Amino acid sequence: MDQTLSEFGNVFVFFLLGVVFVAGGYLTARMLRPSRPNPVKTSTYECGEEAVGSAWVKFNIRFYVVALIFIIFDVEVVFLFPWATVFRQLGSFALVEALVFAGILILGLVYAWVKGDLDWVRPTPSVPKMPEMPASKSSSQRD
Repeated sequence: MDQTLSEFGNVFVFFLLGVVFVAGGYLTARMLRPSRPNPVKTSTYECGEEAVGSAWVKFNIRFYVVALIFIIFDVEVVFLFPWATVFRQLGSFALVEALVFAGILILGLVYAWVKGDLDWVRPTPSVPKMPEMPASKSSSQRD
């Protein structure tokens, strides 16, 4: 029990020293830097150009979908890398497990592909127009 508390105590002291070091750096910088604000310094800097429009721009949802799919497959690599390093010791059961894992992710990719989430430009659905019916004869023309 004492050994565990001692290890957590070391981690806590290390964390506390890190916080003190960062806070000390901020306080030292605040005391030493000159403070001369003016409108040019407080304006928005955008690659040397004047800022145009609002910063609250709506991004296309396709960016998020592509990023999410990338993260999913990036995490897959993170999970498969340790498996690949000890593949020979694990045997055929581990191979089957890895293939099932990769298969599930490939099914997810196929689903996203079929659904159209990977298409950058989606075709707009078109509604067929109803053909115009010829004008019916009025009752006076029938007589």
